[in-house]
Amino acid sequence: QVQLVESGGGLVQAGGSLRLSCAASRSIRSINTMGWYRQAPGKQRELVAMITSSGSTNYAGSVKGRFTISRDNAKNTVYLQMNSLKPEDTAVYYCNAKSAFEVAVNRDGSWGQGTQVTVSS
Repeated sequence: QVQLVESGGGLVQAGGSLRLSCAASRSIRSINTMGWYRQAPGKQRELVAMITSSGSTNYAGSVKGRFTISRDNAKNTVYLQMNSLKPEDTAVYYCNAKSAFEVAVNRDGSWGQGTQVTVSS
């Protein structure tokens, strides 16, 4: 397992931008998939964006074109650049890491503690 620490959340007005960071406790080069999830009050946790070790990305339809996920293997960090934020993006954002084995057997992998993002209208 790997420890993950998120940062970069905060309060922003609609239309603004934030960049979230997820720092891992060890090298992420071998981690198969890293992703950002979010959970709004009263709702289930949902996938926002994910990136594989080869650099392939996948986004939720609601954020496509506004959010960008990237990874810096040298810094053991994954980022989520969020632009054109909307009030409906308000949620706690969680970082997730899965090994190839965890992906294959559909396990949860490792989670960070979450960072709050609040978008005001």
